[in-house]
Amino acid sequence: MKLRSMEEKISYRLFLMGFLGLIFTAALCIFVFHKAFTAQAWSGLERETDLVRAGYEQTGDPAQLSAFVTDDLRVTLISQDGSVLFESATDQPMENHLTRPEIRDAIANGEGRDIRDSQTMGYETYYYALRLSGGDVLRVAQDAETVWSIYDATIPAIVLSCVALMLAAAVLAALLTKALVQPVLNMTEDLDHIQENVPYRELIPFAESIHSDRILRENNEKMRQEFTANVSHELKTPLTSISGYAELIETGIAKPEDVPDFGRKIHSEATRMIQLVNDILQLSKLDTVSETGDAPVMETVDLLEVVKECVERQKLNARRAYISLTYLGESAPVLGSRALLDELCQNLCDNAIRYNRPGGKVQIITTCSRDGHCSLTVTDNGIGIPREAQSSVFERFYRVDKSRSKATGGTGLGLAIVKHIARIHNARIKLESQVDVGTTITITFPTAS
Repeated sequence: MKLRSMEEKISYRLFLMGFLGLIFTAALCIFVFHKAFTAQAWSGLERETDLVRAGYEQTGDPAQLSAFVTDDLRVTLISQDGSVLFESATDQPMENHLTRPEIRDAIANGEGRDIRDSQTMGYETYYYALRLSGGDVLRVAQDAETVWSIYDATIPAIVLSCVALMLAAAVLAALLTKALVQPVLNMTEDLDHIQENVPYRELIPFAESIHSDRILRENNEKMRQEFTANVSHELKTPLTSISGYAELIETGIAKPEDVPDFGRKIHSEATRMIQLVNDILQLSKLDTVSETGDAPVMETVDLLEVVKECVERQKLNARRAYISLTYLGESAPVLGSRALLDELCQNLCDNAIRYNRPGGKVQIITTCSRDGHCSLTVTDNGIGIPREAQSSVFERFYRVDKSRSKATGGTGLGLAIVKHIARIHNARIKLESQVDVGTTITITFPTAS
């Protein structure tokens, strides 16, 4: 199927509107003309009947009625009993006319009229009957062809006018379409300044949407490029270390007493690389969910239960780092994905432990407000985050202390994953931090209704 352009569609619809309007107008005119011509026909018959009556009443002789007969008029005289006293259309005897509608009406009411096919003439005829002073009925008839002959002169004019108006409508539709579409086409030629070239006020939201979408695409492309570069760098470092240590062992350069230490370093770098790959894959899945809107299955999840399981899993990690890990709070039901909420809590808790000091504390708190909003808060008394860095800590691969992060096995993706999970759940993130005092991150979820 051939797709039509916007200009063609608009032009076609404008022409169709004009055409339908023309048809409606022509039909209305014909209807009005018909009413007017019919009224004129009856008025003419009444005048002719009055003239014939006046002439007949002067003579009283039915034979004299022939003097009033013309080519387009038929004159009939009918007695009170329905017998035909005079008929101009034929010399043959006529049947009783008492059953004719116009005759019955004339006898009863003084006048009568009817339109029907004539049994004598064989075509549609207008009949007007008038009761005379003596009781007889005078009827004057005119065939419909004579009545409608007035259309013969008007129909060609109407047809020509319609054709001319249709052509004018087509040309006007094309010109109007051109005038409407061309400014829009001009607007889209320069996307960098599209907001400055909006021809119509109604197109401002459209232009803003295009501009925003373009900026979003450019930012996404920039983020992808930066992400690819960061991934390459982050993977290259452990791979280089693994390759170097493995080569020393393989070539026999490494001393036997150094091999276990090299093995531990290889294992550490491999573990870090596996964690990095897992985080990258998870981010990729979350990106897909955000872009497609294909949210995971949501159910009612109690944040307190999520926190309990998180603390249980992180106990060993906290103990190794000499960190006190506790939880506090109340039941906090939210609508979400249990698996993603588990990961959100794990990443927040892991980050709080990783950027703390020996002897530090990490506490996870769940609360619910009166309006039904539930929150998960992770508080630590660790190294804190500088004010200038707080707006960037949720970005991918951003590290406040790069050397500390790598030393503790961080990938720089934990808080980025938290941000994506919060966005999927329509949750708000609040960060409060002070250097050498600690950090508090609060995730507030909408009501679970």
